[in-house]
Amino acid sequence: MTAHVIADDTEALAAAAALAEEFRAGASVRDAERRLPRAELDRLSASGLLAVTVPADHGGADVSTATLAEIFRLLGTADGSLAQIPQSHFAYVNVIRRQGTEPQRKFFFTELLAGRRFGNAQSEAGTRHVQDIRTRLEPRPDGSYLLTGVKHYSTGALFADWIPVLARAEDDDLHVAYVPRDAPGVSVVDDWDGMGQRTTASGTVRLDAVPVPADRVLPHHLTFQGPQLHGAVAQLLHAAIDTGIAQGALEEAAAFVRTKSRPWFESGFETAAEDPLLIQRFGELALQVRAARALLREAARTVDTARADLTDDSAAEASIAVATVKVAAAQAAVEVAGALFEVSGTRSALDSLNLHRHWRDARTHTLHDPARWKIQHIGRYVLNGTRPPRHGLL
Repeated sequence: MTAHVIADDTEALAAAAALAEEFRAGASVRDAERRLPRAELDRLSASGLLAVTVPADHGGADVSTATLAEIFRLLGTADGSLAQIPQSHFAYVNVIRRQGTEPQRKFFFTELLAGRRFGNAQSEAGTRHVQDIRTRLEPRPDGSYLLTGVKHYSTGALFADWIPVLARAEDDDLHVAYVPRDAPGVSVVDDWDGMGQRTTASGTVRLDAVPVPADRVLPHHLTFQGPQLHGAVAQLLHAAIDTGIAQGALEEAAAFVRTKSRPWFESGFETAAEDPLLIQRFGELALQVRAARALLREAARTVDTARADLTDDSAAEASIAVATVKVAAAQAAVEVAGALFEVSGTRSALDSLNLHRHWRDARTHTLHDPARWKIQHIGRYVLNGTRPPRHGLL
């Protein structure tokens, strides 16, 4: 595989905007037919966008967090499933940046610049809670490991070259094992049947005594022993996807009302777009979308500021800023995507139009982690100065 190497933030944003327009055209059909976006992901890899956070001293553009968030927002406006697939990719690039040895960085950054994709195998079903990880790395006499476990919600794994797997070692500390998609003992099952984000293929990964060399295992537990931005960046990308879904739904609603909706007979107007009650509602929805975009930009800038001078205080500020946009963007995505039908009228509910994909994507994606706990951490920080926890979901 070969890929273009993006030079800087400006080129990255231009590439993302162009691909978003390209991906938008087939988004509805892909969702309706559950047509997995293999060709689109190959285009994404070839564009070089999946390597934009590779450090400059390894040949990458090392774009700002603000640019990365905008890339995801642009993709989210086009296709809420496709935008989700590389989210974990960038989270696990960050693990290599922070915890990888120099040989590990050199190897994996070369892979990324060549267009290779990371998936993920982190969540497990049937455990006590989301951080109860039971997949195990068992040491072998030669220093390598055997990896055993079952993972669920493994977005991107089906399309990946490498699958980063969260697992616990003998000492029960959390590690990430980077496993080739076609390694012996790895099976990826396309059993995702979510009502939304249908084409993410977020299914099951089974790991049956998978051999893993020692140099493909990174000590992820060390990430959380000091100030960190791992959780903030990962959550920011989720917020960017929600903001993009909200924007896409608003744009599709406006186009529908302008071209297909009939005016309500009591309005006295010739077109639905002239109805002052609809105009009022569109204004309200636009406020939510614009607020989410503004909070997204602010949060990304706060993360970039913390990245330049990482301390307990700057990391806390970044996490709170990201938690704020995550709540606002989730609310905007669900409300705007639902209001699409309210403003568009009865015809918009036709299954053949598939306008409900925006709401299904928003409702599914916003279940990723509860906004109510983010509001708790925001309140504790504002009222008592309590820094948010370092568990990777803030």
